[in-house]
Amino acid sequence: MSSSKVNTYYNPSLTLKLYVIAGIIFGLYGSRVCPFLESLSALEIFTQVSFIFSTLFLTRNFLLKEHTLVKETRLAKLDSSLFFIASIPVALYYNLSYSFPLDSNLKVLFGMTLFGFFTGTILQLSSKLLQMDEMDKSGKFDFNLVGQRSSLVKQMIWIVVLLLTTLSFMLTMVAVKDVFWLEQNPGRVLDGSGKISVIKEFIFLSAVLAGYAISIMLLWSKLIKRILLTQEYSLEQVTQGNIDVRLPIFSHDELGSMASLTNSMLDSLQSAQSEVKTTRDVAIVSLSALAESRDNETGAHIIRTQEYVKVLAEHLSLTDKYASSLTANYIELLYKSAPLHDVGKVGIPDNVLLKPGKLTDEEFEIMKTHPQIGAEALSTAEKQLGSSSFLRVAKEISLTHHEKWNGAGYPNQLAGEDIPLSGRLMALADVYDALISKRVYKPAFSHDKAKSIILEGDGTHFDPDVVKAFLAVEDQFVRIAAVYQDGKDSH
Repeated sequence: MSSSKVNTYYNPSLTLKLYVIAGIIFGLYGSRVCPFLESLSALEIFTQVSFIFSTLFLTRNFLLKEHTLVKETRLAKLDSSLFFIASIPVALYYNLSYSFPLDSNLKVLFGMTLFGFFTGTILQLSSKLLQMDEMDKSGKFDFNLVGQRSSLVKQMIWIVVLLLTTLSFMLTMVAVKDVFWLEQNPGRVLDGSGKISVIKEFIFLSAVLAGYAISIMLLWSKLIKRILLTQEYSLEQVTQGNIDVRLPIFSHDELGSMASLTNSMLDSLQSAQSEVKTTRDVAIVSLSALAESRDNETGAHIIRTQEYVKVLAEHLSLTDKYASSLTANYIELLYKSAPLHDVGKVGIPDNVLLKPGKLTDEEFEIMKTHPQIGAEALSTAEKQLGSSSFLRVAKEISLTHHEKWNGAGYPNQLAGEDIPLSGRLMALADVYDALISKRVYKPAFSHDKAKSIILEGDGTHFDPDVVKAFLAVEDQFVRIAAVYQDGKDSH
């Protein structure tokens, strides 16, 4: 446990309840079940038991409240030790006052220690569950292994072995003691009451042991389930692309070790991904700068269209239709790939690309090849370097951003949803920016003028869903155009 967990998480209410339950069971056994104690009245037994367990609780509540074992959440050891120490004077008292035989004294020592172990184990598991609740509420988890290594498997084995050993030992002791008692009371054998007493004692002890065992196993399974579900949720976040997430570590055991190794793996993955992203971004900047160097359009056009695509995609992601496809990871891919939409213009001759006036039909046919040129260049990169989501999206945008919703676009006359969503988003962003930008063959149009032209293309040039998104975020388009103006330092 780390220092952040060195909290007592002492639960006085639950502690009192468990001590009372232990006292009642101990008293019932002595006054109603154990035939050897018939010489003591029920009042005597309950008076003595009440004093013993009250003293135990007061010691636990006031003297041991801040004990090191409490802070370390090792309550099974603390309560077992406390009950064992208390059982020694109790056994001596019964031996001196009532001449208890050795087997009865051993049963007092063993029985009270066992009650301490069961009580402490339940308190320990409950305390760990409380710690997890507090972590969930605060959102503060440990992500590194701290302290000495323990073993969940060994703990489980020890509990099972202890329960089986306890059951065997207790029943053997009871059998020996009851046989001795029956030998001393032959009349009980003849009238049948002795057999009933022995059976009653076996059933009582079995029921008590089973009750404690079931309670411990339920708490144990609940604790393991909580740990696994918390770690599973973190891994689900990772599979969805959020590699900033780390698995919480609740203790230094097998589960904690696996979580720590997973976190180390995620650290390495994040570092590698960061390096890949940096390399990708450098390639994007280099390629888009190359395209920009051969075109009259400025770098601000590339940045503006990139921002337009992002706000359109983010708005569409809020709708049921596109929520599953427009994930945060895919929107980032769109944003990073958008600058390459005109990379194919590097293959267009200067006399066409840089012509100040309107293009002839022949020249326009040459210009219409730039989507295919860009897509083929990116396909070559994909073949050489291997397929990636980034290259796939960049190729889609390059190839399809001049396609039209009604199939009248180029280069492949795709229509409707046959056009990839990436291309449909870029189509509107590219046209809008061309309309509001000054060109040698036209003045810059106002936002309202550009908006009216886009609305004219609703359902013909542009996807109606993308047009609706544009109308919803048009204020952001205006802001982006103002921030990244031509001639303004946009880097």
